[in-house]
Amino acid sequence: MLFDTHAHLDFEDFDADRDEMIERARDAGVVNIINVGFELDSSRKALQMSEKYDLVYAAVGVHPHVAGETTSDYLEQLEKLAIHPKVVALGEMGLDYFRNLSPVPEQKKVFRGQLSLAKRLDLPVIIHDREAHGDTMDILRNDGPFPAGGVIHCYSGSWEMAKECIAMGFYISIAGPVTFPKSARLKDVAARVPLDRLVVETDAPYLTPVPNRGKRNEPANVRHTLTEIAALRKVAADELAKICTDNGRKLFRLETAGIKENAAS
Repeated sequence: MLFDTHAHLDFEDFDADRDEMIERARDAGVVNIINVGFELDSSRKALQMSEKYDLVYAAVGVHPHVAGETTSDYLEQLEKLAIHPKVVALGEMGLDYFRNLSPVPEQKKVFRGQLSLAKRLDLPVIIHDREAHGDTMDILRNDGPFPAGGVIHCYSGSWEMAKECIAMGFYISIAGPVTFPKSARLKDVAARVPLDRLVVETDAPYLTPVPNRGKRNEPANVRHTLTEIAALRKVAADELAKICTDNGRKLFRLETAGIKENAAS
């Protein structure tokens, strides 16, 4: 059993073979996928995909890249989407100082607005943090606590930062870069995160793990990330897969969502 806790399956990269991609995921043992919204339109598409495919659930949110493009009613629009029973989180939200496509003040405003909405709706959050560790942590410290918790997706920070995130109630999600030979710091974090706070993801169509690096990513590839982490931790891959799947279901409350689970589970 594998759980891809973060993917963007509504992106046009999958328009030519989306059904086949879902079947490849099933064949690889993937039993759940969280399709994560990027802005309002992709959040609606993520919700539509969750209705079409039983193993797919949705998160709705506004990425920092488009924070500067939000309309005044974006939080109201997100709240309307979030009432759907297959919406299990808000996100992805956060800060991105690598590409810096939106002004920093707007990124922070939209991040904090979504955090506040998540607290009011009692939903977990999916946090995007790229080269913005200091400001991300300051906002999480100042705006918390977050009773429903959340996840730091595609984790790229230090072990010290990971420990603080875990203490705040967050899960740490490890993506394909852990398989890259030069990712020494990420490998160290992946080996040290407490087992009850570890989940895995693809961030498909991005960040394809070895041995498929350079090709389009898809949920079936989450097995390569899982296998690498299992080797780093010196545990059996199937044992770790069950732990990470259980963690993902706990994080997103799939056992209590009142929704029929994928038959493969």
